[in-house]
Amino acid sequence: MRLSVVIATKDRAALLERALDSLEAQRDAPAFEVIVADNGSSDGTRALVEARRAAGRMPLAYVWVPEPNRGAARNAGVAVARGAILVFVDDDVVLPEGFLAAHAAAHAGIFPVAVSGPILNVPSYGDRPKPALTNYSGAFFCTCNVSVRRSAFDAVGGFDAGFDLYGWEDTELGLRLRRFDVRRRFAWDAYLWHIKLPDSETFAVVENKTLERARMAARLLRKHGGWRTKLATGAYGLNLVRSALLAPAWALPLYRRLAANERAPGPLRAIAAAQVLDGGYTSTLRRALAAERRR
Repeated sequence: MRLSVVIATKDRAALLERALDSLEAQRDAPAFEVIVADNGSSDGTRALVEARRAAGRMPLAYVWVPEPNRGAARNAGVAVARGAILVFVDDDVVLPEGFLAAHAAAHAGIFPVAVSGPILNVPSYGDRPKPALTNYSGAFFCTCNVSVRRSAFDAVGGFDAGFDLYGWEDTELGLRLRRFDVRRRFAWDAYLWHIKLPDSETFAVVENKTLERARMAARLLRKHGGWRTKLATGAYGLNLVRSALLAPAWALPLYRRLAANERAPGPLRAIAAAQVLDGGYTSTLRRALAAERRR
């Protein structure tokens, strides 16, 4: 087995089904398997995977991880993987038919690499643009679209399950891989479409992710520190002062009401929503940093 594709998922069977469709349609790929790490779903995820596995169109495994934890779920998926190269994708993606072949080709050579490709955020399954220069990313390790040798993943200990809320668990693993002399490679042909359905990206969902991300940012800083991490998380003085001036705590309720006012102009509502998220992130980050220092 050359490649093991690991997908962590929770209660998104309909999205997962489309991702599996695109994996079954891969062309010119080396031998691969797919592992679905079910992170506590209560919908039809297990039944979907079992039906697909019975159909036998590609090697497919299922692992159950009841506690919500993306890192732990992916670790569980890797634990049953047989491939020399691990490919991580999300459940809300569609892969072009040459996606796995492109990832495999990018691992040619003697040096271990973390291979990423363009992530094209689109609002529907019907949107299939080609990558453009604006789709370039300097991210070292983003589990929406990344692959790495199994040997390197095991050598650094996999994902840190201590990152038990949304955000930074893949960045943290990337920091350890970089210190293990894993190099970064961006492969333009290894692109995918990331489906951002409007109904799934409500403001409440985005805000909750933002606040969780702030809490995990403080954990990342406690573990690694350094200016690179401070810049990535926004935990540096200039940014915190900027946010305190533009989105002070007393103004957030006003911004929130404006963002929810359907009679207000769209651009104004968008600016207000951005201020709510910015102020919420930085205020949560300050509290989380203080809590981490007391630990």
